[in-house]
Amino acid sequence: MTIDTAVVLAAGEGNRLRPLTHNRPKPMLPAANRPIMEYVLDALVDAGISRLCLVVGYKRDRVQDHFGPTYRGVPIDYVVQEKQLGSGHALQQAAGTVGDSFVVVNGDRVIESKMVAAVIEAHEESPAALAVLEHGNAQRYGAVDVENGTITALVEKPDRREFRLINAGVYAFDRDIFDALARADRTDGTLPLTTAVEELVEARQVQAVRTGGLWVDATYPWDLLEVAREVLRHGLVEAPERDPDVWVADSARVHPDATLQGPVVVGPDSEIAAGAVVGPNVSLGRNATVGANATLEGSVLDTDTRVGAGSVLIDCVSGHDVHLGPSTIAPGGPADVQVGDAVHRGERLGAVFGDRVRAEGGVNCAPGTLVGTNGHLRTGVVVSGQVRADSEVIR
Repeated sequence: MTIDTAVVLAAGEGNRLRPLTHNRPKPMLPAANRPIMEYVLDALVDAGISRLCLVVGYKRDRVQDHFGPTYRGVPIDYVVQEKQLGSGHALQQAAGTVGDSFVVVNGDRVIESKMVAAVIEAHEESPAALAVLEHGNAQRYGAVDVENGTITALVEKPDRREFRLINAGVYAFDRDIFDALARADRTDGTLPLTTAVEELVEARQVQAVRTGGLWVDATYPWDLLEVAREVLRHGLVEAPERDPDVWVADSARVHPDATLQGPVVVGPDSEIAAGAVVGPNVSLGRNATVGANATLEGSVLDTDTRVGAGSVLIDCVSGHDVHLGPSTIAPGGPADVQVGDAVHRGERLGAVFGDRVRAEGGVNCAPGTLVGTNGHLRTGVVVSGQVRADSEVIR
């Protein structure tokens, strides 16, 4: 039976991506200059999916308002996970919406349609199928053991580097998965999808679908830089290509004396002033402004970001409606970045500016700085570490 329905799990908050997820769910963060979930839905539609079920929860209005009732002509059903109680619990919310067989994907990983199509094809010969791919950091994503094309074990936190295959998070199931979820034990009050999948694995019912191609995940703020680099490298950009690897929206305005170094994408209604140097690996969202003689490299600036004249931003990420005054300096990583109680050493990150941050002139941000939503940085301050939401930093 050909699968025509996909369930997209998009209810989670993404705490490790704060402050960027303060006002929106993780799947709505930018992959280059479009939300991550747009790439997910593109992959599903291109693979032949003709019905979409989005499981939403945290800040769900941001998803529903953006996508509406259809995507590229494909109808969307929304179901709500009122409390974020795990990916398995999220899938249970879609039980009344899906048919006999369906695809399940995460809404926060950029994938390609060939991965989805391969899983759908494999499901015709097996009760369940799961995409697996080689990855150099299986310890981060969870590993799988495979024998003769069948998954024999899921290893959530592998402690050995010889694991090379990871769970890519693209599944095809029949309705037996809901019975497995009903039997599965919860962990600390949550129900991960993998807990139920392990039952199917023990019964040798999950086919491994080895695949490759584009697969990138954003778990931490600096991951958004890697996501953008991969999207640009694969040319997955919805804008005219002005020069090789330089995409500029028709409504954008780039001064003749500005320099764009590809790969770079300039979103609709954006403006780049004279003398500015933008790129490589820069993504400007809608209505972004880059002032005269500013320098941007390896950065993702979201909708309505303003960068003042003479600023230097390297390896930076901004949220919505961020205003950085003239001569704002963020020199880039590597950096030691604190996320929650953990410190991550040597990450490639300049600064992260949450939604509606205001920085006056001459602000200097140490590598790895996280500025919370509505933060206000006064003229000439030097900031580092974490600046809490709604804080004002003065000299």
